[in-house]
Parts: sequence; structure tokens; C-alpha cells
Amino acid sequence: MAKVKTTFFCQSCGAQSAKWQGQCTSCKSWNTIVEELVQKPDKKDWKTGNQSAPNRVSKPLKISEIDTTKTVRMDTADGELNRVLGGGIVPGSLTLLGGEPGIGKSTLMLQVSLKLPYKTLYVSGEESQKQIKLRAERIQPLNDTCYILTETKTQLIFKQIEALQPDVVIIDSIQTLQSDYLEASAGSVSQIKECTTELIKFAKETATPVILIGHITKDGSIAGPKILEHMVDTVLQFEGDRNHVFRILRAHKNRFGSTHELGIYEMLGTGLREVTNPSEILISKKDEALSGNAIAVTLEGVRPLLIEVQALVSTAVYGTPQRSATGFNAKRLNMLLAVLEKRAGFRLGAKDVFLNITGGINVDDPAIDLAVVAAILSSNDDEALAKNFCFAGEVGLSGEIRPVQRVDQRILEAEKLGFEIIFVSKHNKIGLKNTAIKVQLLTKIEDLVQIIG
Repeated sequence: MAKVKTTFFCQSCGAQSAKWQGQCTSCKSWNTIVEELVQKPDKKDWKTGNQSAPNRVSKPLKISEIDTTKTVRMDTADGELNRVLGGGIVPGSLTLLGGEPGIGKSTLMLQVSLKLPYKTLYVSGEESQKQIKLRAERIQPLNDTCYILTETKTQLIFKQIEALQPDVVIIDSIQTLQSDYLEASAGSVSQIKECTTELIKFAKETATPVILIGHITKDGSIAGPKILEHMVDTVLQFEGDRNHVFRILRAHKNRFGSTHELGIYEMLGTGLREVTNPSEILISKKDEALSGNAIAVTLEGVRPLLIEVQALVSTAVYGTPQRSATGFNAKRLNMLLAVLEKRAGFRLGAKDVFLNITGGINVDDPAIDLAVVAAILSSNDDEALAKNFCFAGEVGLSGEIRPVQRVDQRILEAEKLGFEIIFVSKHNKIGLKNTAIKVQLLTKIEDLVQIIG
């Protein structure tokens, strides 16, 4: 009989201590130390359940001798997910998908499991098989390669895996799994670490990719110890506002590809639809020109997008003017207003300014500064900008228009959507020639005021 003892874990970073204390010594977080019952038996093999023996010995190899020709990525039949992962699922990899409740994590993974041409085992610890079947019928026609298992014990899951021999395993969610090797409850720090360790060992030994769905805390981080994100190969974040139909899939960590890519989906009654050209959706369709609207050409990773920036400038009713920004950094908005007042002579100190990025997305690309300024000027004068104008430039504190990266990609995206004039910095090195769109070069913010004023 293994010895049972009490140990204290930090819920934030997973650090272990012998006694309770108010502040974690590792991450300096307060009131995150919790007591858990921990049982430490002899380590057992994930496959047989018997005590594991060191029957194989690894030896060092020259890097030139390591064979990678057989490592072929598995196509998920989902173009947006393939883009974020870097071309598909790597055999033997462990992927963690996190997101807010109700954002569509389970729907996305169930949809992927129904599309995959491989034998897929979808393990759910939150829903019954009938509930999953009802959602699957709503998403798309069923196939014969997707198997559903409702189980939370890892040892029982591995028995079914051994009998089924699936090509892909999806776990929904890691916080519901529980190992017999520990006495702690499901979702605790020790259980999450132990279950993830067993799944990593299984994935690496059998070259079977495993996708984990993870809950998040109220501050947006994945629930459980921070070491969980270090253990897995890829960390994906599913974002979006539940009041809007768009969802964004980002890679916060990817050992097999870039973290600059993102996928965009539209939530429908029949599941998630891939948005191949998000620029057409993020720009509002209007019959008449309205003041305070400007089109910005931004980059999400390496993907150019055209988004609509809306501004409203009105006289402050109360003594203190309001400054509000949705989808844009409020401090940067205050900086741009100060530049307009100092360099262009606009008196906005006694006016309310509201800014909104349409589509419910958040943008931190400084290249939309020029569009924000144009929208504010348009609303202040109550004159609409031309429909064929778009903007890509960063505004400095002295009022200069600074160059932005990948300007050629931005110009081509604007030309593809039918815009005729794009405003960029004069200091940008533009390699494109003979384009249908006119490139208007600006040096300082006063140049923009003269053109659109």
C-alpha cells in the first residue's frame, strides 16, 4: 500500500510546498496555495497498468543521422486550423485548446473529428454520448471514422484506446480527467499534471496526436498549473465575443510552426464556418456615406485584413469629456487625440470621443493609427470620407507618419477589394509597380488634414 500524504500546491504556477503559506514563493501570487491528498505509487505503464521497467535505453544520435522523412503532417480538412497549426497535425504531438465557456471549443473539435479522414476517438468527460450525437447531427452528416467515449478515468480510457487503436485522440476536457494513481479530485493541480504526463507518454510512444480542451480562469489564462502550457507542444486560444458571430483561433505556442497565424470562423446554427476572406465581412455594407468611418489595412500575424474604424466626436454634456474605445487601446487613443490637438490644432479637449472596431475584434497593430485619426477628423467635421479611401500608417508623437511592415501585402489586399487610394507613409519602401490602386504618400499628420479636410 502506497503512502498517502498531504501536499500543498499553488493553483497559479503549480509549485509544491510542505506547508500552507499566504504567498507563493515561486510566482508571488497571494491566496493560491491549496491542500491536496497525494498518493505516490510505483510508476506504472500506461498501456498494461503494470509496473514499468527500464527495458529500453536511449542513445545519442548525430543530428544528421536522425530520420525525419516519415514525419508527415495529418490534414485536418479544416483550412483555418491547418494554417494555425502550420500545415496540419504532427504525429505524436500534444495540442491544448483553451477558451471561454460557450465560445465553441467543443463544437470546433467535434466538427474537426467528423471531418478527419482518420479513425478518431473523441473522449468527453462533460457530455453524454446522446448529447454529442445531437450536436453532431446538427453540424454535418455523420461518418464512420469518429468514435465517442464518455469516460474520466485515464486508465479506462487507455484500455479503450488499446482496443480501438485510433489515429487521433481528442480529450474534452483535461480538467475532468482523473488518474487512479492520485487521491486528489479531478481538476486539481496534481491531477492535471499527472493526467497530462500520462497522455504525453502515450502520444510520444505511439506517435498518436492528442488534442486537449482546457478551461480558462476568470483572468483568461488556462486553468491549472502554468507548467501545463510548457508540457504540451502547441497552445491554441479560441477567442471572440459571444455577442458576435466571429471567432478567432490563435496559436500562443507552437513547436512545429509559426505563432503569427490565425484562423477566423463564423458561428452558425450548423456549426463553425471557415471565413476565407474576412475583409469582406468585417467591412459594413452601407448604401450611403456616413461620417466617422474609415477603413484600415491591418495585419493579424502575416494575414492582411481590412477593418472598419468608427469614431464619434460630440460635445461633452458633463464637465469631464469621455474617452471610450472598443477593440482598441484606450491609452493609445488618448495619445492620438493629444497629437491631433498639439500638431493639427484641433480642440478636442472639451468633446467626447468614442471609438469602435467593427466585428468585435481587438486590434493592437499600430498601422491603424492613421485610420483612427481619419475617422476622428471625419466625425469632428461631420463629413464622410470617400468610400474608396483606406489607410495604413503609424502616427508618432511629433505628428509624423511612420512606416509599417509588409506594406506591399497591405496594398495588394486593398487593391483586391476594390479600393482606389491607400494612404501610407512616405518613408515606406514600396516594391510594387503598375498597381491599379493609387498610393498616396504622407509625411506628417498635417498632410492628411489638408487632403481630407
